[in-house]
Amino acid sequence: MEFLIEYGLFLAKVVTFAVAAIILVSIIFSVTQRDREDHDGDGELKIRKLNDQYRRLKESIQSTLMSDAEHKAWLKHKKKEAKAEKKAAKNEKHSEPDKEAKPRIYVLDFDGDIKASDTDTLRRAVSAVLSVANPGKDEVVVRLESGGGLVHAYGLASAQLDRIRSKGVSLTACVDKVAASGGYMMACVADKIIASPFAVLGSIGVVAQLPNFHRLLQKNSVDFEVLTAGEHKRTLTVFGENTEKGRQKFLEDLEDTHVLFKEYVSERRPSLDIQAIATGDIWFGTRALEVNLIDEIKTSDEYLIEACERGDVISVTFQRKRTLPEKLGLATSAALEHTVWKVLSTFRNQKIQ
Repeated sequence: MEFLIEYGLFLAKVVTFAVAAIILVSIIFSVTQRDREDHDGDGELKIRKLNDQYRRLKESIQSTLMSDAEHKAWLKHKKKEAKAEKKAAKNEKHSEPDKEAKPRIYVLDFDGDIKASDTDTLRRAVSAVLSVANPGKDEVVVRLESGGGLVHAYGLASAQLDRIRSKGVSLTACVDKVAASGGYMMACVADKIIASPFAVLGSIGVVAQLPNFHRLLQKNSVDFEVLTAGEHKRTLTVFGENTEKGRQKFLEDLEDTHVLFKEYVSERRPSLDIQAIATGDIWFGTRALEVNLIDEIKTSDEYLIEACERGDVISVTFQRKRTLPEKLGLATSAALEHTVWKVLSTFRNQKIQ
């Protein structure tokens, strides 16, 4: 028992130290994040040809399954192929300029949080692609994952995708996990929406919630005053006394935002029965197909592998150079998340047994 007590005290000290370190790193990270938002950070475009990536995966398995003799013959054949491709590329350089080139499929990624923080990197990637994309021939594929968030933030993110369509470049949205609320606002811009069988889509609605501490302050004889110029400058507050008039105005604003959301989706997905869909409900992939929220059931990997057969598939991402505090913050966050999931998994397994 004495050992367990000492071990418990030691563990408590370790946990306390870890929490303090995480808080410190988080503070440093938040300060650098604010600095980054005030200044346009440096970064670079990362370009990868996914045709080569998928081919290497295929060849890796093929070579493993071969016998030594087959592998030797295969390597010889690959060398001949590479030599022929190099020669063909050289000849193509000196061939007639009007020869039809293969279409290009540019792949962008958007991983959304509540503030749509990935919008800046999306903006840069879109600008880069549009500077070289061939309207009517090339295609942009956006691998989109987002449960939604702030209206104005996702409005700007959706506007970045609108730029692609306005230039006459075909746009496809691939949703493997979730595109709800603001995420679906982005997805609906695409000419075609593809989703996996259990991806979450829809949630065409608007929500706002905030606590009110007025009665607590009143109970402790604390006054809180809100001074405004303009009848509707402040409707609901966290600390002041909310009135029915202010509450009604707030609801009207919410309803107007919902109307704008529905109009935005309707313009881009005219086949939708918007009144039936825009209830805030969500649909899984196969059900979303039935109500025309999407156009096809397929994973992004399946779609891109098929795209490799008809053109060059190129991944375009903008990566900002991270500072040391940011790297430490991300590493700490990842380690903490891994630890939490490991503990939860262990507890669940023990409970099952």
